[in-house]
Amino acid sequence: MSKSKSKFQETILQSYASKGDTILLGTAILDGEALPSTHVTAPLKTFNRHGLIAGATGTGKTKTLQIIAERLSEKGVPCLVMDVKGDLSGIAAAGESNEKIEERQKKIGDEYKPSASPVEFLSLSKEPGVRLRATVSEFGPILFSKILELNDTQASLVTILFKYCDDHKYALLDLKDMKKIIQFATEEGKKELEADYGKISESSLSIILRKIVELESQGAEEFFGEPSFEVEDLVRVNEKGQGVVSIIRLTDIQDKPKLFSTFMLCLLAEVYANFPEAGDMDKPKLVIFIDEAHLIFQEASKALLNQIETIIKLIRSKGVGIFFCTQSPGDVPDAVLGQLGMKVQHALRAFTAKDRKEIKLTAQNYPLSEYYDTEDALTSLGMGEALITVLNEKGSPTALAATLLVAPKSRMDVLRDDEISKLISKSDLIEDYSETVDRDSAYEILNEKLKNLEEERAEAEEKTSNQKSSGSGRSLKEEKSTFEKVTESAAGKIVIKEVTRGLLGVLGLKPTTRRRTTRKKKGLFF
Repeated sequence: MSKSKSKFQETILQSYASKGDTILLGTAILDGEALPSTHVTAPLKTFNRHGLIAGATGTGKTKTLQIIAERLSEKGVPCLVMDVKGDLSGIAAAGESNEKIEERQKKIGDEYKPSASPVEFLSLSKEPGVRLRATVSEFGPILFSKILELNDTQASLVTILFKYCDDHKYALLDLKDMKKIIQFATEEGKKELEADYGKISESSLSIILRKIVELESQGAEEFFGEPSFEVEDLVRVNEKGQGVVSIIRLTDIQDKPKLFSTFMLCLLAEVYANFPEAGDMDKPKLVIFIDEAHLIFQEASKALLNQIETIIKLIRSKGVGIFFCTQSPGDVPDAVLGQLGMKVQHALRAFTAKDRKEIKLTAQNYPLSEYYDTEDALTSLGMGEALITVLNEKGSPTALAATLLVAPKSRMDVLRDDEISKLISKSDLIEDYSETVDRDSAYEILNEKLKNLEEERAEAEEKTSNQKSSGSGRSLKEEKSTFEKVTESAAGKIVIKEVTRGLLGVLGLKPTTRRRTTRKKKGLFF
């Protein structure tokens, strides 16, 4: 063994040495040769410092994710995996040895033992699995406004609507509840809200409503509602002490980035809000893997990115690690990229000037090495090879190591539909979340309130109409009754008699003669 090779091995072994438990990633490569037992490992206690798995299409990113998830599961660490392409279900089945795998493991100096991990299939849409839902109330007005990309004025109106519903015990569970309260605030309830909370802008409410409809168009109505998923169900181990790998099947929302980012932000916020402070732990409580991470960031607003950055910084104290899997580190915002302690970089391709520029920028994300030209290494890595640096137990970056990665112990192919269905049927959670609950909330309560108001309005109008129609008749009756009372009274009769006599006297006629004559000749009555 040459002196440089010996020095390299010593550097790697010292840099990756650990007193605590670790997972094996592979063995170091120097000058294209894999050096057996020059193991590249990652300390379990640093997995809450987050990580990145990057590389061009077809270089093995997904298999690296599979390797890390199954090894963590072996150590009793639960994982949550976003399966966007649908090729991670094989974690649930044991792999099969073959000549290539045996040769690879021999180069690494590690025996191959096929095994499966306990898996729970989850679904955000109509894919089979345990349904994931969250209520609008769980988002809160601030986060909900950021998802809709509202300005300050519009966000303040959302806060008012949340406050009104909270004050009146109107539950906001799904998007139809939110649309109903907006409609109510625009029409029948406008005066009531303005009396308590100030001026309500109809134009701003219209914009909010359109934003909600846009979110609905991406399938969000499948996500908002009850029963809401309890994040504590992600932190489970089986009877053998293996961490459960929860796989969210997302194959049908690849073209719905807003829904994907909405879900991820809600999930991270719920984990942060519900998990207790953990401090330094020997192993993480949960590790989350986000495949095709660019779907989160490509259409995210500045406010949404700031929220993600904040959660990434704070969630590590809860014992939770987050790994982003994407084609290029450039897909991840710098503010988030700077928080990622472990980096696994597969090969990049230099087909264009833009590609070469991207490679140069990528190389700058890794520690300098006296053994590698990082830019050259990025384009020369083979399948199942990667440049790796992790944080050691003291929190310092390890030496950069080109690594021949271990083979997955689980199946490298996907499960058949019948195999997935069988696993889902045995789930402990499927009964808890399979049935949609649609209890009375803002939509139903406001509809009932508006119905009652309409009925009261109709009754009032009918009563007013009846009063108007009977008013004139009642007045005439009162007048006739008064006249009758006067004329029929004794005093009234005397007055009438005297007036009659007076009139007849003026005419020079006797009362009896005038009355009879007039009646006979003209038919007049007195």
